[in-house]
Amino acid sequence: MKRTMENILSALLAGLLIIAPIYLSILLLLKAMKAVAGLVQPIALLMPDWLPGERLLSLVLVLTVCILVGASVRTPLGRATRERIEKSLFERIPGYALFRSLAQQFAGNSEEQVWKPALVEIEEALVPAFIIEEFSDGRFTIFVPSAPTPLSGSVYILTPERVHPVDIPFTHAVKALSRWGAGSKELVDAMEKNKAA
Repeated sequence: MKRTMENILSALLAGLLIIAPIYLSILLLLKAMKAVAGLVQPIALLMPDWLPGERLLSLVLVLTVCILVGASVRTPLGRATRERIEKSLFERIPGYALFRSLAQQFAGNSEEQVWKPALVEIEEALVPAFIIEEFSDGRFTIFVPSAPTPLSGSVYILTPERVHPVDIPFTHAVKALSRWGAGSKELVDAMEKNKAA
């Protein structure tokens, strides 16, 4: 019974992690459309009655602003501005930096890999994990996720001889964890390849 409840809770958490960002994005889009409806109303009145002009123009305006902002943050000035805003405002929000980094890694856009996949030795086993940081003395802060929900787990501080970084994409490691370990062979193969090199 306990195992069934754990599986149900894990499935619920995994579902929430997928559904919540989509739901929030749709809510933000609708809220933004409602906010700009007054701006487009004079133009919408010129459109035929059968066409939902106000909604259509609101959607086009919001999407255009999103495209312009997205394009501007790719410029050097836009990047500098975004970094300044993130440091002064968003990074003060607890968990923002972590979720931003995870989202970038899932999308394959991260220049740095904060959560580097690894296999770590805990007791007599090799355990899939992520390297969070490295100390100046060589030790590592390790996050060992629980399967199948990789965003919950335990944190360990381990010596370097017990930590084996693996050269595989972050998304592959997460996929193996979310499938109760299926695909972990890729992690072991990458670790053995590193040892042989």
